[in-house]
Amino acid sequence: MEIVKEAQEFLDAKMSGLSTSDRVQLSRDAKRIVLAINEIYKESKDPELMELMKALTLKKKRIDVRLKGKPTD
Repeated sequence: MEIVKEAQEFLDAKMSGLSTSDRVQLSRDAKRIVLAINEIYKESKDPELMELMKALTLKKKRIDVRLKGKPTD
């Protein structure tokens, strides 16, 4: 379960003072981690994995908002 450890490290990392290229890389890493966990989740249906994916997705969305700006209606 190395991917779970990587996900926890990602969630614990601070996101302040990052450059745009750092944010792009973090967004890509988050997507890669979520997709890897999803493959494990499909087989095990472990609710802890789902919660981990939700937390990663939330952090990824925050990074994406910072990259793209807030949407305007």
